[in-house]
Amino acid sequence: MKYVLLCAAACLLTTAGFGEIRIVTSLPDLADFARQIGGDKVKVDFIVRGDQNPHFVEVKPSYMMKLKSADLFFIIGMELEMWAPQLVDGSRNEKLSVVDLSKGIQKLEVPSRVDASQGDVHRFGNPHYWLDPRNVRVIMDEMVDAMVSVSPSDEKLFRANEDVYLKKLESMIPQWEGEMKPFAGSRIITFHKSWSYFTNWLNLTVADQVEPKPGITPTPSHTADLIALVRKAAIKAIVVEPFYDMSAPEQIAHAGGAKVLMLPPSEGVVDGTGDYIALMSYDVRTLAAALK
Repeated sequence: MKYVLLCAAACLLTTAGFGEIRIVTSLPDLADFARQIGGDKVKVDFIVRGDQNPHFVEVKPSYMMKLKSADLFFIIGMELEMWAPQLVDGSRNEKLSVVDLSKGIQKLEVPSRVDASQGDVHRFGNPHYWLDPRNVRVIMDEMVDAMVSVSPSDEKLFRANEDVYLKKLESMIPQWEGEMKPFAGSRIITFHKSWSYFTNWLNLTVADQVEPKPGITPTPSHTADLIALVRKAAIKAIVVEPFYDMSAPEQIAHAGGAKVLMLPPSEGVVDGTGDYIALMSYDVRTLAAALK
């Protein structure tokens, strides 16, 4: 079985005149990018729905079957998809190439050391980099290189499609930044360390997490500390992904006078967020409304 964590085009199998490229991605957002690049030259599927926690995915035969006939498997990397090697091995697809898209990302929160006392800390830094739209160009560049290596004859089309999409996306970034500019420096609480790239981009501060440590269930003492923090700092928003238990965030919000926001980190969870641009518009608009 070939399991290749790669970003260099030279590492991929090159097949001139290949035809339709079969692509599987870990997240629906990556599937969106792949479709934007490949158009009718690609067939794209993904593993994790937007309402599922991408850190913890049950290894199912149906997921292995998705990879069985795929040419490329695009992943976020940085240990987000710890389940991926089992799926790749189970697919028994000797021609599958696994492409880690994180190579060119400026990584946040890379720990100086890792031990069990820190909770579920990622050794290579925070992997939620797709939530900063400025990183999408890096992601798509890696995708294009991989797809061109499979189908060199389509390079001009792939790069033209990427350029069209990035112009549209990057024209939205100043608008989103403008919506959040009045709230620069505002403090929020998040459930998990999923929003570091998002808040770094928009000049927000994450005061704390509902989890006392990454992957650790909220404790009564930590919840009490957060209630005190919300009151003292007048924090208005507690951001929670759709796959986490809302009980502790709602307790904190009710006692402290804040509002719980269900913000999806991937597309398709909320009506009207069926693509990445719509997702980012929703998340920015929802958070801005809560901070007013």
